[in-house]
Amino acid sequence: MTARPLPYGDPAHQAAHQFLVEEAALLDAADYSGWLDLLCEDIRYLMPVRVTTARGAGFDSLADMGHFDEDMYALRKRVQRLATDHAWTEDPPSRTRHFVTNVRTFRNEPGARAEFLVESAVLLFRSRGDTREADLVSAGRADLLRETGAGLRLARREITVDEAVLRTQNLAVFL
Repeated sequence: MTARPLPYGDPAHQAAHQFLVEEAALLDAADYSGWLDLLCEDIRYLMPVRVTTARGAGFDSLADMGHFDEDMYALRKRVQRLATDHAWTEDPPSRTRHFVTNVRTFRNEPGARAEFLVESAVLLFRSRGDTREADLVSAGRADLLRETGAGLRLARREITVDEAVLRTQNLAVFL
């Protein structure tokens, strides 16, 4: 990103940072319906597949392939499924901890609606059961947060994982 980030003391940056911390707390508490309330109806939730390429190739992810490419309908269905007996990948449920750091906030283009571009790094610790090793998933996120009458809401998230080969058993989690 070429624009300068807002100063860390800027109220918009502080609000964006607080939003990400509170969102992480909801996900770690498995309060998925509360998490859905933080999303805009026109949400786009993306996680492209990373690939390892030679320096100078001009790309490091596949434009037409993603681990996630979801809208609000798909996210609601995924949350609904987690509450059923058919969510066997989450039985027993995962214990997660989202560590969110390196938060930088940028104003969207002048004249645009009240939106902020927010970059962050996330490290997800996830354990399931007692016999498997815990998973660590490291990623960068580019979020679009929109001001609404109910506060900030997530309008878009693009997750860029730091590994081309994920070492987790499944992706039945939210990053």
